[in-house]
Amino acid sequence: MTRVIGLMSGTSIDGIDAALVEIAGSTHDLQVHLIAGETYPYSSDLRQQVLAVCGGAPLSMAELAELDDRIAYEFANAAIALQAEHLHADLIGSHGQTVYHRPPRPPSSEERKVSLITPALGYSLQLGRGASIAAQTGITTISNFRAADIAAGGQGAPLVPAVDAWLLRHPTLDRCVQNLGGIGNVTYLPATKRAADSSILGWDTGPANLLLDLAVQQLSNGAKTYDKNGEWAASGTPYPALVDRWLQHAFFQTPPPKSTGRELFGLPYLQQCMTDAKDAALSDADFLATLTEFTAGSIADSYRRFLPHLPDQVLLCGGGSKNEYLKQRIQRHLSSVAVLTTDDVDISADFKEAIAFAVLAYWREQGIPGNLPDVTGAKAPVCLGEIYPVDANAAC
Repeated sequence: MTRVIGLMSGTSIDGIDAALVEIAGSTHDLQVHLIAGETYPYSSDLRQQVLAVCGGAPLSMAELAELDDRIAYEFANAAIALQAEHLHADLIGSHGQTVYHRPPRPPSSEERKVSLITPALGYSLQLGRGASIAAQTGITTISNFRAADIAAGGQGAPLVPAVDAWLLRHPTLDRCVQNLGGIGNVTYLPATKRAADSSILGWDTGPANLLLDLAVQQLSNGAKTYDKNGEWAASGTPYPALVDRWLQHAFFQTPPPKSTGRELFGLPYLQQCMTDAKDAALSDADFLATLTEFTAGSIADSYRRFLPHLPDQVLLCGGGSKNEYLKQRIQRHLSSVAVLTTDDVDISADFKEAIAFAVLAYWREQGIPGNLPDVTGAKAPVCLGEIYPVDANAAC
């Protein structure tokens, strides 16, 4: 039995989720038990700095190095704090903080004219370097999980579906595991006893909490950072014509594999949505209701476009799973499907992503590939993550 701490901070940039997990077995008999999970918020100034960088604010190399170190310090402190209240860990798997994500793209017509053009690989940057976390905690740390999949031609995202398959696949029920972080992503898990159509699928579905949180901050002049339980949005009325217009965006029409982030659905995109809402004379509550409908509608639309058929169950996780109004709207769009949370099947909805990176770290240490090429578009299964051992001899 190996005790692993998974560390995760997503697109919402609201803090570090830390999960202490006991893991045994391999890919055939994986056993995972959550001992404890805690969320450690970023300080206000650090969060604002990260948000600024994600929004395109320029940094010198010295400033980038300082921010990288500061995030690593916060991640290491989260691991140390979690152990102080519980058990010591043998290994840390740290996703880090994504500040830039660019999916792979086909070369342009101009680039094709250049005879020595390199492949248009994706690029993804997570700050909070594993070497620093290992040095501060005294625990071997695995980080930079996305790089190997990207080098193999993949999107580098989503990476969680391989873990979802071992934790949440059902013998007779087709399931979708829908994460509602800043960006939404889905894992489609066909029933294990299904004779055909057995491929595990996954992709980013589009914005989830990201636009909603940004809108609440704008509309409240910074007094609020999110709409608790969706109560503000629930007091309004969605405007379907805008939802239909926004769903015409090329991202939603593009088949998987695909991934996205703040680079596409950040503040400039929200500002265009706000202009659309103003032109339609929507109240603030109506605008939030329409953004919520957009998230719910984008999820349902992607299922109908890209799945072989609708699942029997949708299992929600991530911060958005606590938004009761969003959950109701997803259920409304998928009326024939049971919409639950992963809590209902004994996997923490709050810490599932952190648990996943603990498992990916465990697999990396054992030399087990962690990506699913059918999901990410990589050419082959690869081991994910770079290992930073605390034993100098282990590095050779």
